[in-house]
Amino acid sequence: MFLTKPTSRKPLFFFLSSQNPIFSLTNHQYQNLPQQYTQTHNYVDVYMKWKKDRLYDSIEHIHKSKELKPILSLKDFIAQDPNGCISISHVSKRGLQFDVKIKVARFLRQYPSIFEEFVGPKYNLPWFRLTQEAAAIDREEKRLLEECKEDLTERLKKFILMSKEKVLPFKIIKGMLWYLGLPEDFLHYPDKNLDGSFRIVELEDGLKGLGVESREKIVSVLQKNATRKGLYSREPMEGIEFPLFPSKGLRLRRKIQDWLEEFQKLLYVSPYEDYSHLDPNSDIAEKRVVGFFHELLSLFVEHSAERKKLLSLKKYFGLPQKVHKAFERHPHMFYLSFKNKTCTAILKEAYGDDELAIERHPMLMVRKKYIKLMKESEVILKRRRANNPFAECRKLDLDMDSVNEDRREEKWESFR
Repeated sequence: MFLTKPTSRKPLFFFLSSQNPIFSLTNHQYQNLPQQYTQTHNYVDVYMKWKKDRLYDSIEHIHKSKELKPILSLKDFIAQDPNGCISISHVSKRGLQFDVKIKVARFLRQYPSIFEEFVGPKYNLPWFRLTQEAAAIDREEKRLLEECKEDLTERLKKFILMSKEKVLPFKIIKGMLWYLGLPEDFLHYPDKNLDGSFRIVELEDGLKGLGVESREKIVSVLQKNATRKGLYSREPMEGIEFPLFPSKGLRLRRKIQDWLEEFQKLLYVSPYEDYSHLDPNSDIAEKRVVGFFHELLSLFVEHSAERKKLLSLKKYFGLPQKVHKAFERHPHMFYLSFKNKTCTAILKEAYGDDELAIERHPMLMVRKKYIKLMKESEVILKRRRANNPFAECRKLDLDMDSVNEDRREEKWESFR
């Protein structure tokens, strides 16, 4: 595997009987099988040069996702207000909460197609409300969340069932709500949002977590697709090959190509099955890790995620220390995009020709509409600058405007 480099480069051959614990997996009694199995463990120092692929670097809803997240956080905050509008004083000190790196007022003014500014009733303070277009998409989003509640909850359930103990801390789940397409306050209302298969548990260090109790056998996306194509019959010790999508111009050396062909033939261990008896340094364990990321990314809205977010899951999902090498060693399955100074892991199969391979997330279309509205702000601001001869002067005075705005906020706070 990609964890430990053997001292010798000579291939090692292990002749294992059916009773060997490395092959002891959930729901399979391999000791009843009369035949023996041979595992060839060859170490191949796989180094694959990163190849830029414009196809994946140009997927707009992936690379606009990071910019969209704080916009939707502020949108939800405004929409939840009983009056449907807020004074700037309500959010000016909450930049960290909304992951906004600049003055909140300036951030809101960057998106006039989403946030409409007007003068409040007192003290000449700026107020903000949603534009009609943004409010319409917000209503559609809320309707979809209600209609697709079962689907979204099932994705959360699968995410938890892939963990070692079938239990995850709230902080880990909260960090993945955006990718799963769930609202930020989803965990605040467990009685309303969660069914009887979920349970709240007390964890070490006083933390609380969410667990799932399920006796139903979960079929992974890879197993489902292989069965649909007649390539998988759900027999014990059966291997499944990963769909590969080589980038244009990416060629593998013969040694690596041979290793990849053997890797494809190995036993497939579903991320929902017990893996505790697998040798962590075996190729089968590596295939299990690759299968885990394939399944995880298939659950997400954009079928992608920041790599650092995925690496933070190591402790709770039994991932190896150098798990980042899974993306580097398998560029035919995953693409690492470095656009916007962020390393994003993308599941290639989700953007292949087979539309049935990866189920489209129900919230994806809504996010695309928000992104389209977000881009309209650029046009509005550009038009304003073209029509205003003093635009450049006003741009130079932004810092002074921010100081004056802070003074107005302080004055407002003193009157409250």
